[in-house]
Amino acid sequence: MKKNYVSRTLVHSLLLCSAIGTAGLVSAQRTCGSMEYLQQQIAADPARGVALEQADEQAAQYAIDHSHGEERSLVMIPVVVHVVWNTSTQNVSDARVMAQINQLNLDYARANSDAGNTPSAFTGLAANTDIQFCLAQRDPSGNATTGIERRQTTVSSFSSTSDNVKHYSTGGLDAWPSSSYLNLWVCNLGSSLLGYAQFPGGAASTDGVAVLYSSVGSMTVPGTISSYKYGRSATHEVGHWMNLRHIWGDDGSACTGSDLVNDTPNQSSENYGCPSYPHVSCSNGPNGDMFMNYMDYSDDLCMNMFSSGQADRMQSVFSAGGARASMLNSLGCVAPGGGTTCATPSGLGSSAITANSASAAWNSVSGATSYDVQFRTTGSGNWTSGNVTATNASFTGLTASTGYEWQVRTNCASGTSSYSGSSTFTTSGSGGGGCSDIYEPNASKSAAASISVNTDITGIISSTTDKDWFKFTTTSAQPKVRIDLTNLPADYDLKLYKGSTLLGTSQNGGTTAEQLVYNGTSAATYSVQVYGYSKAYNATSCYTLRASVSASSFRESGTGNARIVAEKEQRTFSLYPNPTAGDVLLEYAAETDGQVDVSVMDAVGKTVFNNTALVSEGTNSIELALPELPDGIYLLRVLDGDKATVQRLVVAH
Repeated sequence: MKKNYVSRTLVHSLLLCSAIGTAGLVSAQRTCGSMEYLQQQIAADPARGVALEQADEQAAQYAIDHSHGEERSLVMIPVVVHVVWNTSTQNVSDARVMAQINQLNLDYARANSDAGNTPSAFTGLAANTDIQFCLAQRDPSGNATTGIERRQTTVSSFSSTSDNVKHYSTGGLDAWPSSSYLNLWVCNLGSSLLGYAQFPGGAASTDGVAVLYSSVGSMTVPGTISSYKYGRSATHEVGHWMNLRHIWGDDGSACTGSDLVNDTPNQSSENYGCPSYPHVSCSNGPNGDMFMNYMDYSDDLCMNMFSSGQADRMQSVFSAGGARASMLNSLGCVAPGGGTTCATPSGLGSSAITANSASAAWNSVSGATSYDVQFRTTGSGNWTSGNVTATNASFTGLTASTGYEWQVRTNCASGTSSYSGSSTFTTSGSGGGGCSDIYEPNASKSAAASISVNTDITGIISSTTDKDWFKFTTTSAQPKVRIDLTNLPADYDLKLYKGSTLLGTSQNGGTTAEQLVYNGTSAATYSVQVYGYSKAYNATSCYTLRASVSASSFRESGTGNARIVAEKEQRTFSLYPNPTAGDVLLEYAAETDGQVDVSVMDAVGKTVFNNTALVSEGTNSIELALPELPDGIYLLRVLDGDKATVQRLVVAH
């Protein structure tokens, strides 16, 4: 339901969902606790309302940028469930917790068993949100976990006003990092609450969702609270956590409120129980209210859909610049490998590069006692190594105008990690007729250097293993892209990515210029890779790269053999057949030579199949001999270094 709206008026719209009466009463009814929770947050931090406004603006822009129906990326969210119980009845079993995660996955994928109950007038709006959940398999320290932690407490019930369930010091359990996990507290809530959620932009220490223990469950493994025992309270609250409003706009019955979503009908007020279709209000006939929407107050058995507009709004918090975008980098769904909990360092970067020295730095690793660092001339056989206790090191005695690579590994009490991938840099000095490469180190996608659009830049491929990565961003006003690679001193090629999706490759022979065109339809961030064909390089001469953007579609300009990339993106990998009754062929586009880990997870995130495969840069075909699996929906994940890509796999015999 979308109306003319000033976003500041809904800064206070985080509402608490409650049930009047004692948990388990047949007469219980889902109602609102109004603005209490958010108001106390704003009172403690006036910037809280501004943060929510920013999330609303992000959602509005995302809806505009994706108005052409672009395919959404699949988002995987690691969930940690904090079970805080006072009596044994409140100590919800692992089976019910896993059933709840399964119900979340079914509801958010529109694979729920009652999806067929959606009235035909709304089925065209009902959406698979492309958001899925797993019980965390790795804790914040890198250790293996079940994703469930428990504590018996002396506190008989918890309230939203105190948030005590979210702190160990007040009888609850502390939140795991909100940048990497969805915290789900399961407890006995007082004041007849069914649950409450923190919208994007709040404090990390309280971020997440709390639900009444008796509401936890699924359609097949229900909880115990009458009309709200099928897991839809969590479905509803997690929607709030991803910035969904109540469908009627929280305006009483004035018909003037808004949920900030275009495809949900205007609605007078919340619905209870199971209304008969159509239920008309606010002159929204003939189809009436979308009372079966998860963001209404209908009974669990009468909820069965999110709309496409709601799916976009939720996806917006994970998009570039979104309040929960960091979740995409979480390894919470990936079980730790090997026999050690010592993680490999990440975030490698070089600085202060001169003709004969350079500085290196990396992110700290939890539990590290020291780090081993090694460097060498790029591609040579001999490493120079040392050990440091800090997260930085200096390299001296280097040669001017020379490419170098370096790696680092962690030493912990539990063992030693593997070495990181190489980070590279080129020392300054003579050569190149005055051309320079100021963007090193940028030898990996994660270290891609930001460049300005419609501007020529220069770079150097300094060794047989050097590859240059760059990134730039388009706007909704100028979404069309053309990449030109010219003045080539050797046989260099070009690739263009959007996120993890390879959009196209230009591979002309010799020193012929390369060009790629992608006529996008919305604002986006792109990555460009420049590399030498068959290890071609020139350590002293620069190439020229230009990323041009425009409001009008680009055509071939006559530069080399230009390639216009199809506007519809291709996935990083494809599965055939899907659905499958047995084996699967995986086609995977690898950015570099290496090894990938392929795993299949069931509906609660349990790994039911795992395999490793060697891949070469480019497209690879991998045959997967799956075990005998029950019919259902699974997630197939490809882990390539620190990049995880997921797709849905359906097994049907």
